[in-house]
Amino acid sequence: MSLNYIEYPPKDNGEYLVIIAHGVGSNKEDMAPIGKAINQTYPTAHCVVVDGFDAFDSGFGGRQWFSIKNVTEENRTKRITSALPQFVDMIKALQKQLGFSEKQTVLVGFSQGTIMSLETVKAHDGIVAKVLGFSGRYAQLPNEAPKETAIHLFHGEADPVISIQFATQAFERLKSLGAKVSLDTEKAVNHSISQYLFNCAIKRFSEK
Repeated sequence: MSLNYIEYPPKDNGEYLVIIAHGVGSNKEDMAPIGKAINQTYPTAHCVVVDGFDAFDSGFGGRQWFSIKNVTEENRTKRITSALPQFVDMIKALQKQLGFSEKQTVLVGFSQGTIMSLETVKAHDGIVAKVLGFSGRYAQLPNEAPKETAIHLFHGEADPVISIQFATQAFERLKSLGAKVSLDTEKAVNHSISQYLFNCAIKRFSEK
């Protein structure tokens, strides 16, 4: 498959493949500083910042993983399910192309990128070792814990776009199911990646 991404190769032999997925209406350029910062912190991380497959269809530029036009709680899951196979194929293609295993791969998402990452692992446990998900949610909470993938969530407590309650509910459900999961939050932070939450993600990245 043809992939459009910004790449920050490892300075030495690569230990990790880090795939970074943006939010709706955004693009790979917006998330490039996150890829660059992870690469600078972990020089053995091969960071790839990917673009949504479709042009954003709701009023301004950017890309999307699935449409949010007239989205509801009822139809969101169907839209994600339709988009998921291409997202999964993208992960597998990058792993094959760049020479990394599933256990060496980390998914980093923001907003819609987090939604896609969480739903991917729900459907394909073990396709990556970790998800670092900022400001996102599940379309529907899982009924089984991932056994091969750790889930780390990061959320601003003042987020007006995706409420902190979605992160809290996800954390509580995953914990009750026995998953390896964490939730880091910050007061007065809206729908964004703050320096504190990014630092939390860096810490979770290094956890075994």
